[in-house]
Amino acid sequence: MTDVIEFRNVSKSYHNHAVIKNFNLKIQADSFSVILGAPGSGKSVLLRILTGLEKPNIGEIYLRGVPAESLSPGERNIGYIPQSFALYPHYKIYDNIAYPLALSGASKKEIDQVVQRTAEMLRITKLLNKTPDQLSGGEKQRVAIARGIAKQTDIFVFDDPLTGLDFKLREQLFDDLKNLQDTLKATFVYISSDALEALILARQIGILYDGTCVESGDLVSVYNTPSNSHTMEMLGFPKSNVVPGKLMKKDGKDFCQTDIFSFPVRLDQPATDTVSVGFRPQNVILNAPAGQALLSASAKILLKEDLGGELVVHLSIGDHKITSVVRQDHLGDLGEESTKIGLDPSNALVFESTSGRRIGQGA
Repeated sequence: MTDVIEFRNVSKSYHNHAVIKNFNLKIQADSFSVILGAPGSGKSVLLRILTGLEKPNIGEIYLRGVPAESLSPGERNIGYIPQSFALYPHYKIYDNIAYPLALSGASKKEIDQVVQRTAEMLRITKLLNKTPDQLSGGEKQRVAIARGIAKQTDIFVFDDPLTGLDFKLREQLFDDLKNLQDTLKATFVYISSDALEALILARQIGILYDGTCVESGDLVSVYNTPSNSHTMEMLGFPKSNVVPGKLMKKDGKDFCQTDIFSFPVRLDQPATDTVSVGFRPQNVILNAPAGQALLSASAKILLKEDLGGELVVHLSIGDHKITSVVRQDHLGDLGEESTKIGLDPSNALVFESTSGRRIGQGA
């Protein structure tokens, strides 16, 4: 795939406060790309820079292989779906969708064709003669998306548009958005602070931390082999377990010692002694059997959350809180107060504490 969007060393400050710092990211054509970052991390600022509503202090953006600096927002030809519905309250839904098309000078016939097509894709045809006050929150969001994608372009950006909707509505819209991207064969750039949302939607992902992109790539690779501890902590549901540790030598071999367990480690690169160890809840085994090559520890059960097919179990080991996710049919006879946990050492990733870079994993 070719890159349709590229951020090169982009920085943006307000009143000497750096929001975006040396941001680099390539987004492939026809991909569904999610930029995941905590609230207030600068995600919306990135989209405003991309669409031309803001200018970076430093750096360049390339659109379709062309420098975007000299292009006005209109010339960048990007469809924008905002976080808020931003619907005109006195216009019918048809006119809400049609309004940007009319401003662009499209004919009535062209407008009608586009409105009908987008309404059909988002299953809102029956709403076209209603006004926004007659719609539910999920219906309003579908209308806002329809208005954004009515633009004739190959790039659409979504400014966290599902925030505030209940999960059932969001779940329905997840499917709509993925089907929409497949239908349009366009590039979708979606920003989110929700790891579960990113895992459901993304094919490509960029991790925004402290104003910079700490990691990017295809979702499966980034999830399975994160090269940065911030990625490990942010990209996962529930949130990954991270505990402090120290590297040491035993009989000439590298070992990692944490308050929970000690294990041999295969180092990919030199590192300082102080590290952090990350492991996903899905890899924590409860009622761990004896005699297997697992890292093990006794844990106190704090809380169980039943998700139907899965159980999320919150545990404590000394001063550390960790989480496990277990399929109900793999649960066995879990006690009410305590259990023994197990972890395959290869699922323990070791990160340098200062830089956050991954330096190895359990052997």
